[in-house]
Amino acid sequence: MTASKPERKVIVLGGTGFLGSRVVRELRNQGFAVSIGTRFPERVVRSPGGLDAEVAVARSDLRDAETLKRAFQGASAVVNCIGLYVETRTDSFRDVHVTGARNVAATAATLGVRDLIQISGIAATRDSPSAYVRARAEGEDEVRSAFPAATILRPSAMFSRSGALFGDLDALVRRMPVIPLFGDGSTRLQPVHAGDVAKAVSMTAGGAGHGGVFELGGPDVFTYKEILERLARRAGKRRLLMPVPFGVWWTLASTLSGLSNPPLTPAHVALMQRDNVVGEDAATFSDFGIEPQSAIALGLV
Repeated sequence: MTASKPERKVIVLGGTGFLGSRVVRELRNQGFAVSIGTRFPERVVRSPGGLDAEVAVARSDLRDAETLKRAFQGASAVVNCIGLYVETRTDSFRDVHVTGARNVAATAATLGVRDLIQISGIAATRDSPSAYVRARAEGEDEVRSAFPAATILRPSAMFSRSGALFGDLDALVRRMPVIPLFGDGSTRLQPVHAGDVAKAVSMTAGGAGHGGVFELGGPDVFTYKEILERLARRAGKRRLLMPVPFGVWWTLASTLSGLSNPPLTPAHVALMQRDNVVGEDAATFSDFGIEPQSAIALGLV
Protein backbone atom coordinates (compact mmCIF):
# COMPACT_ATOMS: atom_id res chain seq x y z
CA MET A 1 0.00 0.00 0.00
CA THR A 2 1.41 3.39 -0.92
CA ALA A 3 1.65 6.22 1.59
CA SER A 4 -0.57 8.48 -0.48
CA LYS A 5 -3.65 6.26 -0.69
CA PRO A 6 -4.91 6.74 2.89
CA GLU A 7 -4.82 10.51 2.29
CA ARG A 8 -7.12 10.25 -0.72
CA LYS A 9 -10.84 10.62 -0.13
CA VAL A 10 -13.32 9.00 -2.47
CA ILE A 11 -17.07 9.60 -2.40
CA VAL A 12 -19.29 6.87 -3.80
CA LEU A 13 -22.76 7.88 -4.94
CA GLY A 14 -25.07 4.88 -4.69
CA GLY A 15 -22.65 3.29 -2.26
CA THR A 16 -25.29 1.11 -0.60
CA GLY A 17 -26.41 -0.63 -3.81
CA PHE A 18 -25.37 -3.94 -5.40
CA LEU A 19 -22.25 -2.57 -7.10
CA GLY A 20 -21.76 0.49 -4.89
CA SER A 21 -21.44 -1.50 -1.67
CA ARG A 22 -18.72 -3.63 -3.26
CA VAL A 23 -16.95 -0.51 -4.53
CA VAL A 24 -16.96 0.94 -1.00
CA ARG A 25 -15.54 -2.29 0.43
CA GLU A 26 -12.80 -2.53 -2.22
CA LEU A 27 -11.78 1.11 -1.76
CA ARG A 28 -11.53 0.60 1.99
CA ASN A 29 -9.44 -2.54 1.46
CA GLN A 30 -7.06 -0.46 -0.64
CA GLY A 31 -6.70 2.15 2.09
CA PHE A 32 -8.82 4.97 0.73
CA ALA A 33 -10.89 7.22 2.97
CA VAL A 34 -14.45 6.63 1.74
CA SER A 35 -17.72 8.51 2.01
CA ILE A 36 -21.12 7.34 0.76
CA GLY A 37 -23.34 9.96 -0.86
CA THR A 38 -27.06 9.32 -0.48
CA ARG A 39 -30.36 11.20 -0.35
CA PHE A 40 -31.29 9.34 2.79
CA PRO A 41 -28.29 9.05 5.13
CA GLU A 42 -30.60 8.23 8.01
CA ARG A 43 -31.50 4.95 6.26
CA VAL A 44 -27.91 3.72 6.11
CA VAL A 45 -27.57 0.83 8.55
CA ARG A 46 -24.29 -0.21 10.13
CA SER A 47 -24.10 -3.77 11.37
CA PRO A 48 -21.41 -6.27 12.43
CA GLY A 49 -19.71 -7.52 9.29
CA GLY A 50 -21.47 -4.80 7.28
CA LEU A 51 -20.59 -1.19 6.56
CA ASP A 52 -17.14 -0.21 7.83
CA ALA A 53 -17.47 2.07 10.86
CA GLU A 54 -14.91 4.43 9.33
CA VAL A 55 -16.97 4.99 6.17
CA ALA A 56 -18.61 8.41 6.34
CA VAL A 57 -22.13 9.09 5.09
CA ALA A 58 -23.02 12.39 3.42
CA ARG A 59 -26.35 13.74 2.26
CA SER A 60 -26.40 14.30 -1.49
CA ASP A 61 -29.05 14.74 -4.15
CA LEU A 62 -28.41 14.60 -7.88
CA ARG A 63 -30.89 17.44 -8.35
CA ASP A 64 -29.38 19.71 -5.69
CA ALA A 65 -25.99 21.19 -6.54
CA GLU A 66 -25.48 22.51 -3.01
CA THR A 67 -25.73 19.07 -1.43
CA LEU A 68 -23.31 17.74 -4.05
CA LYS A 69 -20.83 20.53 -3.32
CA ARG A 70 -20.91 19.82 0.40
CA ALA A 71 -20.58 16.08 -0.14
CA PHE A 72 -17.67 16.44 -2.60
CA GLN A 73 -15.58 18.78 -0.43
CA GLY A 74 -12.06 17.42 -0.08
CA ALA A 75 -12.69 14.46 -2.42
CA SER A 76 -9.97 13.47 -4.86
CA ALA A 77 -12.32 11.08 -6.67
CA VAL A 78 -16.07 10.73 -7.17
CA VAL A 79 -17.71 7.47 -8.26
CA ASN A 80 -21.26 7.65 -9.62
CA CYS A 81 -22.86 4.22 -9.20
CA ILE A 82 -26.43 5.52 -9.08
CA GLY A 83 -28.77 3.69 -11.42
CA LEU A 84 -32.52 3.83 -11.98
CA TYR A 85 -34.13 0.82 -13.62
CA VAL A 86 -37.81 1.64 -13.13
CA GLU A 87 -39.20 5.16 -13.54
CA THR A 88 -41.34 6.57 -10.73
CA ARG A 89 -43.61 9.57 -10.30
CA THR A 90 -40.65 11.59 -9.01
CA ASP A 91 -37.67 10.15 -10.93
CA SER A 92 -37.30 9.52 -14.64
CA PHE A 93 -34.40 7.89 -16.50
CA ARG A 94 -33.38 11.32 -17.77
CA ASP A 95 -33.50 12.79 -14.27
CA VAL A 96 -30.96 10.26 -13.00
CA HIS A 97 -28.84 9.18 -15.95
CA VAL A 98 -28.68 12.43 -17.92
CA THR A 99 -29.44 15.49 -15.78
CA GLY A 100 -28.20 13.93 -12.55
CA ALA A 101 -25.02 12.57 -14.09
CA ARG A 102 -24.33 15.97 -15.66
CA ASN A 103 -24.82 17.70 -12.30
CA VAL A 104 -22.38 15.32 -10.65
CA ALA A 105 -19.78 15.89 -13.36
CA ALA A 106 -20.20 19.67 -13.37
CA THR A 107 -19.91 19.87 -9.58
CA ALA A 108 -16.84 17.65 -9.54
CA ALA A 109 -15.22 19.81 -12.22
CA THR A 110 -16.03 23.03 -10.34
CA LEU A 111 -14.44 21.71 -7.14
CA GLY A 112 -11.32 20.44 -8.92
CA VAL A 113 -11.93 16.76 -8.21
CA ARG A 114 -9.14 14.80 -9.89
CA ASP A 115 -10.96 11.63 -10.92
CA LEU A 116 -14.59 11.10 -11.86
CA ILE A 117 -15.73 7.54 -12.53
CA GLN A 118 -19.12 7.16 -14.21
CA ILE A 119 -20.72 3.70 -14.20
CA SER A 120 -22.66 3.11 -17.41
CA GLY A 121 -23.45 -0.09 -19.30
CA ILE A 122 -21.87 -2.10 -22.10
CA ALA A 123 -24.95 -1.77 -24.31
CA ALA A 124 -25.50 2.00 -23.90
CA THR A 125 -26.50 3.45 -27.26
CA ARG A 126 -28.55 6.43 -28.39
CA ASP A 127 -30.46 4.39 -30.99
CA SER A 128 -31.95 1.90 -28.51
CA PRO A 129 -35.75 1.49 -28.40
CA SER A 130 -35.44 1.67 -24.59
CA ALA A 131 -35.57 5.08 -22.88
CA TYR A 132 -33.37 3.65 -20.13
CA VAL A 133 -30.60 2.59 -22.52
CA ARG A 134 -30.77 5.85 -24.46
CA ALA A 135 -30.50 7.83 -21.22
CA ARG A 136 -27.39 5.86 -20.25
CA ALA A 137 -25.73 6.76 -23.56
CA GLU A 138 -26.77 10.41 -23.44
CA GLY A 139 -25.58 10.60 -19.86
CA GLU A 140 -22.10 9.47 -20.90
CA ASP A 141 -21.93 12.35 -23.40
CA GLU A 142 -23.11 14.86 -20.80
CA VAL A 143 -20.52 13.65 -18.31
CA ARG A 144 -17.66 13.91 -20.81
CA SER A 145 -18.85 17.38 -21.82
CA ALA A 146 -18.85 18.67 -18.24
CA PHE A 147 -15.77 16.70 -17.12
CA PRO A 148 -13.67 15.75 -20.19
CA ALA A 149 -11.23 13.64 -18.15
CA ALA A 150 -14.00 11.46 -16.69
CA THR A 151 -13.51 7.70 -16.83
CA ILE A 152 -16.47 5.71 -18.14
CA LEU A 153 -16.83 2.09 -17.03
CA ARG A 154 -19.34 -0.03 -18.95
CA PRO A 155 -19.89 -3.36 -17.20
CA SER A 156 -21.82 -6.19 -18.80
CA ALA A 157 -24.53 -7.99 -16.82
CA MET A 158 -23.12 -8.36 -13.29
CA PHE A 159 -23.18 -11.38 -11.01
CA SER A 160 -21.87 -12.31 -7.58
CA ARG A 161 -21.68 -15.36 -5.35
CA SER A 162 -24.68 -14.09 -3.41
CA GLY A 163 -27.03 -14.00 -6.37
CA ALA A 164 -27.87 -11.34 -8.96
CA LEU A 165 -27.87 -12.63 -12.56
CA PHE A 166 -27.24 -16.35 -12.09
CA GLY A 167 -29.03 -16.51 -8.74
CA ASP A 168 -32.18 -14.99 -10.22
CA LEU A 169 -32.13 -17.27 -13.24
CA ASP A 170 -31.39 -20.32 -11.10
CA ALA A 171 -34.50 -19.59 -9.01
CA LEU A 172 -36.51 -19.35 -12.24
CA VAL A 173 -35.16 -22.68 -13.51
CA ARG A 174 -35.93 -24.46 -10.25
CA ARG A 175 -39.49 -23.10 -10.10
CA MET A 176 -40.81 -23.19 -13.67
CA PRO A 177 -41.15 -26.34 -15.85
CA VAL A 178 -41.49 -24.18 -18.98
CA ILE A 179 -39.17 -21.20 -19.36
CA PRO A 180 -39.83 -18.54 -22.01
CA LEU A 181 -36.82 -17.40 -24.01
CA PHE A 182 -36.16 -13.89 -25.24
CA GLY A 183 -36.57 -14.53 -28.95
CA ASP A 184 -34.80 -17.78 -29.72
CA GLY A 185 -32.39 -17.34 -26.80
CA SER A 186 -29.39 -16.61 -29.03
CA THR A 187 -28.53 -13.20 -27.54
CA ARG A 188 -24.96 -13.39 -26.24
CA LEU A 189 -24.00 -12.25 -22.74
CA GLN A 190 -20.57 -11.78 -21.16
CA PRO A 191 -21.37 -11.74 -17.44
CA VAL A 192 -18.92 -9.95 -15.15
CA HIS A 193 -18.27 -10.42 -11.44
CA ALA A 194 -19.29 -7.29 -9.54
CA GLY A 195 -16.16 -7.59 -7.41
CA ASP A 196 -13.99 -7.30 -10.51
CA VAL A 197 -15.82 -4.14 -11.56
CA ALA A 198 -15.20 -2.79 -8.05
CA LYS A 199 -11.48 -3.49 -8.48
CA ALA A 200 -11.45 -1.50 -11.73
CA VAL A 201 -13.19 1.38 -9.96
CA SER A 202 -10.63 1.31 -7.15
CA MET A 203 -7.72 1.33 -9.58
CA THR A 204 -9.28 4.23 -11.48
CA ALA A 205 -9.70 6.17 -8.24
CA GLY A 206 -5.98 5.64 -7.78
CA GLY A 207 -5.23 7.16 -11.17
CA ALA A 208 -5.20 4.12 -13.50
CA GLY A 209 -7.09 4.42 -16.77
CA HIS A 210 -7.64 8.14 -16.22
CA GLY A 211 -10.08 9.54 -18.78
CA GLY A 212 -10.66 6.30 -20.68
CA VAL A 213 -13.75 4.33 -21.67
CA PHE A 214 -13.65 0.67 -20.63
CA GLU A 215 -15.99 -2.21 -21.45
CA LEU A 216 -15.90 -4.78 -18.66
CA GLY A 217 -16.96 -8.34 -19.35
CA GLY A 218 -15.97 -11.65 -17.82
CA PRO A 219 -13.99 -14.44 -19.55
CA ASP A 220 -17.11 -16.48 -20.41
CA VAL A 221 -19.52 -15.70 -23.24
CA PHE A 222 -22.88 -17.50 -23.25
CA THR A 223 -26.11 -17.27 -25.15
CA TYR A 224 -29.10 -16.72 -22.90
CA LYS A 225 -30.33 -20.19 -23.79
CA GLU A 226 -26.97 -21.73 -22.85
CA ILE A 227 -27.11 -20.15 -19.40
CA LEU A 228 -30.54 -21.64 -18.75
CA GLU A 229 -29.46 -25.05 -20.05
CA ARG A 230 -26.38 -25.06 -17.80
CA LEU A 231 -28.42 -24.03 -14.75
CA ALA A 232 -31.03 -26.71 -15.46
CA ARG A 233 -28.35 -29.40 -15.73
CA ARG A 234 -26.72 -28.23 -12.51
CA ALA A 235 -30.09 -28.34 -10.72
CA GLY A 236 -30.92 -31.76 -12.17
CA LYS A 237 -34.07 -30.40 -13.82
CA ARG A 238 -35.60 -31.13 -17.20
CA ARG A 239 -36.98 -27.87 -18.56
CA LEU A 240 -38.73 -26.89 -21.76
CA LEU A 241 -37.20 -23.70 -23.18
CA MET A 242 -39.86 -21.98 -25.27
CA PRO A 243 -38.95 -19.28 -27.84
CA VAL A 244 -41.09 -16.14 -27.49
CA PRO A 245 -40.96 -13.32 -30.11
CA PHE A 246 -39.60 -10.00 -28.87
CA GLY A 247 -42.83 -8.31 -29.90
CA VAL A 248 -44.62 -10.29 -27.21
CA TRP A 249 -42.00 -9.29 -24.65
CA TRP A 250 -42.36 -5.61 -25.54
CA THR A 251 -46.13 -5.80 -25.12
CA LEU A 252 -45.81 -7.58 -21.80
CA ALA A 253 -43.20 -5.11 -20.52
CA SER A 254 -45.41 -2.16 -21.47
CA THR A 255 -48.38 -3.74 -19.71
CA LEU A 256 -46.39 -4.32 -16.51
CA SER A 257 -44.73 -0.89 -16.52
CA GLY A 258 -47.50 0.58 -14.36
CA LEU A 259 -46.54 -1.62 -11.40
CA SER A 260 -44.41 -0.14 -8.63
CA ASN A 261 -41.81 -2.90 -8.99
CA PRO A 262 -42.44 -4.69 -12.31
CA PRO A 263 -40.71 -8.05 -12.87
CA LEU A 264 -40.09 -7.06 -16.49
CA THR A 265 -39.40 -3.63 -17.97
CA PRO A 266 -38.78 -2.31 -21.50
CA ALA A 267 -35.13 -1.87 -20.45
CA HIS A 268 -34.84 -5.61 -19.80
CA VAL A 269 -36.28 -6.39 -23.23
CA ALA A 270 -34.04 -3.88 -25.01
CA LEU A 271 -30.92 -5.23 -23.31
CA MET A 272 -31.85 -8.80 -24.30
CA GLN A 273 -32.45 -7.86 -27.91
CA ARG A 274 -28.78 -7.07 -28.58
CA ASP A 275 -25.58 -8.93 -27.74
CA ASN A 276 -24.11 -7.72 -24.45
CA VAL A 277 -20.43 -8.38 -25.07
CA VAL A 278 -17.19 -6.39 -25.08
CA GLY A 279 -16.38 -4.70 -28.39
CA GLU A 280 -13.39 -5.94 -30.37
CA ASP A 281 -11.46 -2.67 -30.10
CA ALA A 282 -12.60 -1.66 -26.61
CA ALA A 283 -10.31 -1.05 -23.64
CA THR A 284 -11.00 -3.80 -21.09
CA PHE A 285 -9.92 -5.36 -17.79
CA SER A 286 -6.58 -6.23 -19.36
CA ASP A 287 -5.73 -2.52 -19.46
CA PHE A 288 -5.97 -2.53 -15.66
CA GLY A 289 -4.03 -5.77 -15.33
CA ILE A 290 -7.14 -7.46 -13.91
CA GLU A 291 -7.97 -11.06 -14.77
CA PRO A 292 -11.75 -11.29 -14.37
CA GLN A 293 -13.29 -14.24 -12.56
CA SER A 294 -15.10 -16.98 -14.45
CA ALA A 295 -18.66 -17.87 -13.47
CA ILE A 296 -17.94 -21.42 -14.61
CA ALA A 297 -14.81 -21.70 -12.46
CA LEU A 298 -16.78 -20.32 -9.49
CA GLY A 299 -19.40 -23.04 -9.99
CA LEU A 300 -22.23 -20.55 -10.50
CA VAL A 301 -23.36 -21.80 -13.89
